[in-house]
Amino acid sequence: MWYLAEDAAAAPAGGNILTTVLPFVVMLAVLYFLLIRPQQKRQKTRNAMLNELKKGDKVTTIGGLHGTIMEITDDIVVLRVNDATKLTFDRSAINAKSASASAAADKSEKPAAEEKKD
Repeated sequence: MWYLAEDAAAAPAGGNILTTVLPFVVMLAVLYFLLIRPQQKRQKTRNAMLNELKKGDKVTTIGGLHGTIMEITDDIVVLRVNDATKLTFDRSAINAKSASASAAADKSEKPAAEEKKD
């Protein structure tokens, strides 16, 4: 009689492997779409921005320093902070590319031109 109790305890409760695995599959899918995929998209856009940097671009570093690129190589960027100060950074230390002064001027001129038409 005691051997029947052991067999009952060893048998799977649900009997269906799908009900056991399905919660794990759902959790992995949620993690992928909420965490992994958005991070990959951000990394892809950041790498594209770093590859498009060129001399004369206005940038902001991770530390919050604003400057204009004077020289650029594969790994190093030299920024002009003011007329006399040039600082050297790793290319990966660039956080964002700022809109250039000419692009900002173009944006400010467009609404004025539209007002004259009316």
